[in-house]
Amino acid sequence: MRRFVMVVVAWMFALSNVTHAQEFRVETIARGLSDAWSIAFLPDGQALVTQKTGTLVRLDLTDGSTHNIAGLPPVFVSGQGGLMDVVPHPDFTANRLVYLTWSRGTVRDNTLVLGRGRFQGDQLVDFEEIFVAEPSRSTNVHYGARLTFLVDNTLLLAIGDAFDFREQAQRPQSHLGSIVHLQDDGTPVATVFEGGAPGVYSIGHRNPQAILRDPATDIIYSSEHGPRGGDEINIIEPGRNYGWPITTHGVDYSGAIVTPYQSYDGMTEPLLHWTPSIAPAGMAIYRGDMFPDWDGDLLIAALIAGDAGTSSGHVRRVDMEDGGVAGQEILLGDLGVRIRDVRVAPDGSIYVLTDREDGRVLRLVR
Repeated sequence: MRRFVMVVVAWMFALSNVTHAQEFRVETIARGLSDAWSIAFLPDGQALVTQKTGTLVRLDLTDGSTHNIAGLPPVFVSGQGGLMDVVPHPDFTANRLVYLTWSRGTVRDNTLVLGRGRFQGDQLVDFEEIFVAEPSRSTNVHYGARLTFLVDNTLLLAIGDAFDFREQAQRPQSHLGSIVHLQDDGTPVATVFEGGAPGVYSIGHRNPQAILRDPATDIIYSSEHGPRGGDEINIIEPGRNYGWPITTHGVDYSGAIVTPYQSYDGMTEPLLHWTPSIAPAGMAIYRGDMFPDWDGDLLIAALIAGDAGTSSGHVRRVDMEDGGVAGQEILLGDLGVRIRDVRVAPDGSIYVLTDREDGRVLRLVR
């Protein structure tokens, strides 16, 4: 696949508390993807990209060519379900392990699954399911499905509330609406909640769409969809209750009040929330030399415009100073597309996945 280059002067739309703008160049690395969901970098100029339709491709970042990967499990593709996150093991160079999340089952009985296989050629060998979220569900939305590794090579997996079962997010006995802590073989780490389900690390989540660890500070951030408004960025700590559905800054899709509380004793409030919704998806923290002014800032893929003053999705840069939010900026707001994922490459450039049919892999450089 040819590598397309689109050079633009990308002046970011500034919000009221942002006074500067910056130029960057956008390169189209690949196109023709279908419902691209997650991108992960491998050594030697390669990346893996999941497509929600159930396929995993190896992307050659030098020429934009894509190559299908064999050895994947059967995937339940319906609604928001399908093949979702892909993350290499921190010791990938030595063990070649790749981790995937996907939905498995039927319309009436399905769940979120975590598995891993060894990357060999263009296939995953010895693939195995290593964790299954319980209980199962009869809905095809709000899976969460993002994961991140911690410094000790254990991992956190974010799981959605299954929409119709939002009360489960307040029950540590359920995996729905929680973040779980697992060994790299999928064995749950002892829960921090008395009587909780294996591995439950935090509760009160609606539909987490990103989770990451800042390698410089060890802080764990997550993003999640609110209902109609109330999208959140949270700092994740073990044993915390993040409120849903007892607290939210949004309302139900019908306009009905979900709860009278935006905060409640014993529940952790978000670092940042958005109303109207921007539908935050993938997220990265910028650590690199190409955009030094952005060091430590959060980059959030947004599926819709929200308050951006644009026609569709964008990348939201959240300026982080001294552990707090100092401002926000809009990137790629003029493309008129949904943005599903954003990642920082080893060279400091920024990769972005556009959503839906004819999806593209974009690269931001200076």
